[in-house]
Amino acid sequence: MDLYIIRRHGVWSNEDELAATNEKSLQVGEQMKDRLRWIRSYAVTEEDGRIGSVCIYQASDREAIREHGQRIGAPSEDVRVARGTAVKRDDPEPVTVV
Repeated sequence: MDLYIIRRHGVWSNEDELAATNEKSLQVGEQMKDRLRWIRSYAVTEEDGRIGSVCIYQASDREAIREHGQRIGAPSEDVRVARGTAVKRDDPEPVTVV
């Protein structure tokens, strides 16, 4: 499986919507576990105040990423294969868990 970076732009209007999508993502991810694995996500505040995300997934191919996004109601065409990883430090505190 390859490592993918997914950027979802302004999908959610509030934290409750984001939390519901996160829950759905876990459920769908379990159903797709032979093709996809959620590694990490960062929620980001968009310029218009909506919530977007930057997500890291392992997946068999881009189609698995696209299918997962469609099934959880958070599609994205901004999907890139990661060329490498350089972790220098753990996430600083506080980072809110959603």
